[in-house]
Amino acid sequence: MSPSSRKQIKSTVRNGKKDAHASTQRFMPIAEIRNDTVLLKNGGLRAVLQIEPLNFNLKSELEQQGIIAGYEAFVNTLTFPIQIVLRSTNVNIDPYMEQTRAQAEKQKNPLLKAQTEAYAAFIEKIVDVADIMQKRFFVIIPLDDVPGQAAKRPGLLNQFLSWISVDDTGSKAGTRYRHFPEKSIQLKDRVQQVQAGLHNLGLNSRRLPTQDLIELYYQVYNPKASQEQKLKGMEVKEANIVL
Repeated sequence: MSPSSRKQIKSTVRNGKKDAHASTQRFMPIAEIRNDTVLLKNGGLRAVLQIEPLNFNLKSELEQQGIIAGYEAFVNTLTFPIQIVLRSTNVNIDPYMEQTRAQAEKQKNPLLKAQTEAYAAFIEKIVDVADIMQKRFFVIIPLDDVPGQAAKRPGLLNQFLSWISVDDTGSKAGTRYRHFPEKSIQLKDRVQQVQAGLHNLGLNSRRLPTQDLIELYYQVYNPKASQEQKLKGMEVKEANIVL
């Protein structure tokens, strides 16, 4: 085999690897995240609400029945689907421990310094014995209707094909840009409706802003890498964890 042939083969292999890495991005349904909204490649929008949970078991029987009846009424008022997600993850307390040790070093009182160091050692022992889990509750609110096409609903097969049509094009991006102002208003109305219904159940909620959405999806799609490579600003948030 001539040197030129070897060079051509190596070049072909290198190009193949490059295309393989680039193709992984094609299967991401998310096109962009902006204005507190997740924009999908198929034109859909998503808003994410984080819910403050309540302890149902601590409620009286009458209160529990009221919550169940209220939830049933809330669901019956919805004219669109919602997705309820419980995300349970291990908490990385390294930033918190570093902050605690730094506070111990700053203590001028020897007794307070010793107590702070003892507290840090106590927390480390707890982490060694059992994993510290963080549970977060989310409600995802969708908007998939395209303006002017509400009456024309795609069939199940066409809907499935639209989801696996992973390529994003300039035409799709232009369509998303044109329809975004109108669709974001519709999505905001849905968000307000869901928040009002949850509030009636005694559940406080907040719509995740753009930065929090980016961090959430970064953690979902990169569970291991997100523990080692933090996005800017995430270290500060994790250091504020109260145990």
